Amino acid sequence: MSAPDPPLLLAIETATALTSAALVRGEALIDEEVADPDAPAAACLLPAVDTLLSRNRIGLEEVEGFALSVGPGSFTGLRIGVATVKGLAFGLELPVLAVPTLEALAYGAGSGEEAVVATLDARRGELYAAGYGPGEGVPSQIVAEGLYAPLELLALLPPRCRIVGEAAAVAGSVLRERLRPTQLLEDEPSRAPRARDVGMLGARRLARGQATRAADLVPRYVRRAEAEARRLGDPIEGPAGAL
Repeated sequence: MSAPDPPLLLAIETATALTSAALVRGEALIDEEVADPDAPAAACLLPAVDTLLSRNRIGLEEVEGFALSVGPGSFTGLRIGVATVKGLAFGLELPVLAVPTLEALAYGAGSGEEAVVATLDARRGELYAAGYGPGEGVPSQIVAEGLYAPLELLALLPPRCRIVGEAAAVAGSVLRERLRPTQLLEDEPSRAPRARDVGMLGARRLARGQATRAADLVPRYVRRAEAEARRLGDPIEGPAGAL
């Protein structure tokens, strides 16, 4: 008797300007829809999901779970992603897989013998970053997810690593003159977290029993939005682990 097919997951990425949605079944990518990077997630996410499902002749009722990139990233984009998944999953007892955005970025960069340090622009000259060790499966974190000034991150880099994402755009000159020869800073502005990678990592989390309910889904901001911090009179958070 053959084993049942893995569940069909709808994966969503809205943490960056490149909104995307994907359908995955286990380790297999069925299809992905990438929205216009100039269009805000609020305007393009649901049309992207609708296009994806229609193109593959799949109804929302056939989806068996959701995988979502939960941050860090754009505060507005993260809220839109969380609200959309909660809306799509409303009334359904379907598993939801919360995937850290930096982990999806590192996974999409490909595996190798060196560690991968994923970075995103956190504004104010700072970076969201996390480092992941080489190997298969769900990546193992070796540099804590957090908010870093470039030199703070530099001090934490493993001796052999690739730095991917937006670090080159944010602090390329600062980092390049201090990196070791075995620490490679990739200058690839097109690299961004993708829904396909969110879906693959979501499928692996599902197999490990790491699902949550849509009602419990929350963004990982890593630091408080500046406007909110000023309103409450609190300092903006510095380097920290996942929130």
